[in-house]
Amino acid sequence: MLMHRLLIDGAERTPDRLALHWVDRDVALTYEQAVLAMESMAGALASLGVGKGDRVAVFAHNGMDYLVALFGTWRLGAISALVNVQFADELDYYYADHTPSVVIYTHDMAEAVRRAAHGAESVRHLVCMDGPQDGALSLPQLLAARLPAPPDPGDETAVAHLAYTSGTTGKPKGACLAHEPTTRAARCIAERLRITKTDESFGPTALSSSYQLVANLLPPLSRGAGVHVMGRWSQASGWDALDRVNASLLVANPTLLGQVLAECRTRGRLPGRLRAGLSGGGPVPPTLKRAWRDELRLPLIESFGQSELGGFMALGFPELVAEDALLARVGPALPDKEVRIVDAGRNPVAPGVIGEIELRGGFMHGYWGRPDKTAETIGTGWLRTGDLGMIDRDGFITMRGRRSELIETDGVLWFPRDVEEALCQVSGVAQAALIGVPDATHGQRPLAFITLSEGHAIEAESLKAAIEGKVAYDLAALIVSVVAELPMTPTGKISKAELAARWSTKT
Repeated sequence: MLMHRLLIDGAERTPDRLALHWVDRDVALTYEQAVLAMESMAGALASLGVGKGDRVAVFAHNGMDYLVALFGTWRLGAISALVNVQFADELDYYYADHTPSVVIYTHDMAEAVRRAAHGAESVRHLVCMDGPQDGALSLPQLLAARLPAPPDPGDETAVAHLAYTSGTTGKPKGACLAHEPTTRAARCIAERLRITKTDESFGPTALSSSYQLVANLLPPLSRGAGVHVMGRWSQASGWDALDRVNASLLVANPTLLGQVLAECRTRGRLPGRLRAGLSGGGPVPPTLKRAWRDELRLPLIESFGQSELGGFMALGFPELVAEDALLARVGPALPDKEVRIVDAGRNPVAPGVIGEIELRGGFMHGYWGRPDKTAETIGTGWLRTGDLGMIDRDGFITMRGRRSELIETDGVLWFPRDVEEALCQVSGVAQAALIGVPDATHGQRPLAFITLSEGHAIEAESLKAAIEGKVAYDLAALIVSVVAELPMTPTGKISKAELAARWSTKT
């Protein structure tokens, strides 16, 4: 199955059904209109010399042209390479990595795009979404020409999308996602989430993240549902938009899902016909799941994935979890994946034992231009995730953290999530992040950073006492700091690397 065929299939079944909606400008396309727009985009790109296997870079804010550029690129058999607008100063790295032939961008990114393209020999054309600029073609003019697209290569094994990793363990790497198994994974996700053609899926986080691709875009389209994207989110405006479009599924991260909860408290009701929230980009505190359950009477479904997957390795169900003790679990593996837990020697371990998570059954072809890293990660036929977790006797996966984020203090390994979740259970704590920094006495000193809910004031030292006995660690070495906000990555994770950098400059 080809990714862009999802639009074509939808147009054949329900041509007048809304397919894509850009919330900020209220621009919408039905399935039939989306196919026509895709063909125009494919024709425009083909006129610029784009063909099968070529890379088309998109550097823009969420919007309709962004979505159409993706489908037009896939329609040609070319490869979409998306870069988050927060990485303007690093564009030269990304261009050198995937060598795009065409770059599509929004007008406010012109300076960064031109600067990076100047040193990139592969770039043949710059295309501005908002009209002509010096050195750039006008996307509206290209689309208005309705140039014919060449025949569809129809190769479902071809790489269609470069999903860049977050770069937490080195420079970001482009994970090569093919049409298959990515489309199959999307169908499995849609089935797990029980998406139907009556659903309206709403995604306010960056389209440059693979999370939006495999959660808010492909799964709903595979069921003929509607997809809504938003670029300028705030707590109040986001809630209003959910209400206005009658969203039934919110695909977001823990931070935004917490904001929706807070706004529902303020307004005294749910937005639209919301039936569930889906979280990705980072672990979900059980306290947030509990609040959605108890106050909103809605399930907050946790997903567990990576850029390398083109899908999820674990996903919950759109059902309320009655037992608090089970809220820390993510969910079982999806039907397209075989997941196992292994020890340091890569031997499978028993249920309930923590180890590294591996999987097979569908993932990236490899890292773009990095054969050594590819062999290291998937050379055995299993994808080594670098994540630690366990599978219980029900087959449910619980995420424990990244191996690289473990902290060794006085010879004892700390799992940051244990402390983070204990802190989040303290009344008034909104978010928590634990990192380890080098320390001459302890080996690594654990540092906890927390933010507070509005209207709360807590002394940092009192938090240590509040979690004493709730975690299996000696907290003597722990330092707790209350901060106004935590730095976030473009995918919605707390940036622990940034926290460590801030601490080092402070000390």
